[in-house]
Amino acid sequence: MVIHDFFLTLFLILIVARILGEVFARFGVPSVLGELFAGVLLGSSILGLVEPNEVLKILAEIGIILLLFEVGLETDFDRLKDAGKKSMIVAILGVVLPFAFGLLTAYYLFGLAFDISLFVGGTLTATSIGITLRVLKDIHMENTNIAQIVIGAAVIDDIIGIILLVFIYDYSIAKEVSFDHTLSVTGMIVGFLILAPILAKALSYLIHKFHGKNLVSGYMPTIIISLILLFAYLSHLVGAPAILGSFAAGIALSRRFFLPFGAFLSTNEKLLDEVKTSMTPIIQMFTPIFFVMVGLSLDLSVINFSSSSFWVMSLAFIFIAFFSKFIGAFFIFQKSIRNNAIIGVSMIPRGEVGLIFAEMGRINGVLPNDIYAMLIFVIIITTVVPPFLLKKYFKVECV
Repeated sequence: MVIHDFFLTLFLILIVARILGEVFARFGVPSVLGELFAGVLLGSSILGLVEPNEVLKILAEIGIILLLFEVGLETDFDRLKDAGKKSMIVAILGVVLPFAFGLLTAYYLFGLAFDISLFVGGTLTATSIGITLRVLKDIHMENTNIAQIVIGAAVIDDIIGIILLVFIYDYSIAKEVSFDHTLSVTGMIVGFLILAPILAKALSYLIHKFHGKNLVSGYMPTIIISLILLFAYLSHLVGAPAILGSFAAGIALSRRFFLPFGAFLSTNEKLLDEVKTSMTPIIQMFTPIFFVMVGLSLDLSVINFSSSSFWVMSLAFIFIAFFSKFIGAFFIFQKSIRNNAIIGVSMIPRGEVGLIFAEMGRINGVLPNDIYAMLIFVIIITTVVPPFLLKKYFKVECV
């Protein structure tokens, strides 16, 4: 790509995302859907002005890492720990139920091959917490008890998802189960998650120690972003396959690293305020790129809407995608059924995480075009509908 063309591409992404986000918000629709639609509008589905490329993917990855850093910085760590058991239950059921229902339905009801059924089940397990967190922030509900349960569940859900994807990836390549590789990846991820909070506190201490002693301006955003990128790189070294490196960096580890980091910094309110002040404009610039990229990846042109088999399979898996995530939240005790419903809806969005599963199956020649197109449609529906439901449910404040 010629660099001047890239400037124009980035201009289109930022300005169209901003305009549509503002328009959607003025009509009472979550602004994140405006940014997603900006991607659909600019991409091959409609105008064909922008194509996903490696540079945009990197910028989008930075966007989601920064968004999750901001969420971690503002999270009440004590409340998150209190929600630990409930988060664990929601996360485990949110992986087991979609995977089991998706696999069994694909294999027994539709007669798909076992490796295809594995990828269908794996795609349905994914949760795009970035979309949910953005909606919760837009309606100022990110600090409720419900949000803490959802954040905790999302962390666990993503770790399990990475391990499951490694398992499915190995099977699709070698046609046999590789427990040794899966266990080694699991061990390295868990080990890094245990060590990350300790290192995080040490680094945040150094930030505090040298704060105010620098002669050159821009100390805080430079140091914070440098740390984010360092841990994104280190997360790649935990043993996940190369194709999963950026996914693991942005999703699995940034939250686990920055939650205690945020809790430690909160002991110094002045420093915490400076971190928020310096990082907020950067976060607000990069995060729309991520959601636009999700929209760009939702290629409607691959879908054959005239096929009856497409509609039968799509409706079946859309029901499974919604029900299997939703029902898992009802296995924990809440003050009201309505709170359980909000947690269930929060776990439904698939977004970019589901696209990673589906794209991996397509690239490795496992998913035929019709099954891939069906999964893309399921991902679109499970990405677009939940933000509407969340905003509706949260009209009355829940705790």
